[in-house]
Amino acid sequence: MTPPLRIVVVAPDLDIANPEDEQAVSQGERSRSLRIGLLENGFNLVASLPADVFLAERIAQLQPDLIIVDAESDARDALEHVVMATRDARRAIVMFTNDGDPRDVKNAVAAGVSAYIVAGLSPERIRPILDVALARFAHEQALLQTLASTQSELIEVSAELKDRKLIERAKGLLMQRQGLSEDAAFKKMRKTAMDKGLKLADVAQRMLDVADLLA
Repeated sequence: MTPPLRIVVVAPDLDIANPEDEQAVSQGERSRSLRIGLLENGFNLVASLPADVFLAERIAQLQPDLIIVDAESDARDALEHVVMATRDARRAIVMFTNDGDPRDVKNAVAAGVSAYIVAGLSPERIRPILDVALARFAHEQALLQTLASTQSELIEVSAELKDRKLIERAKGLLMQRQGLSEDAAFKKMRKTAMDKGLKLADVAQRMLDVADLLA
């Protein structure tokens, strides 16, 4: 049986200092609704953390599968803390807020948020939202791995082409200065490389460096 997802919620304290602060009351109600929805859907809510300088350390200790940012007026600051805390070990991030400013949505997605949910939070919506966020995160990670692999292959191909050019130039130098055939020049370079425990391209580079000094 698959263990329940380990979820950390990053949100301000639910204690409301001023009951007349409508925004704080609204956020508090949404936060409570979110926590209840997570528990009702069988998720493992391992912690609720403030967005402070200790967030990275706490996330590293808890090792959650997914991070939920529940924020309002300080949404940008909270998200920055989460992004910094997960930069070395990326995780799916879901953001619940009432801020529907398109610029903030765009910035959040660019920062790595897998799902940006504006208002309308209800317990029955939580599971599909998190499922989609996790699927999107997994897809993006797979694309990043493919990109990294492709870039690594391109670097290797580029290095091989550079080595081949060095070898061809050094081989041509031997053919010209010692009157050797192409095959004989290559065999001589390969023997030198084996005798000295060097790569063929390193031998070629040394030959060309010496030739430049004596030119």
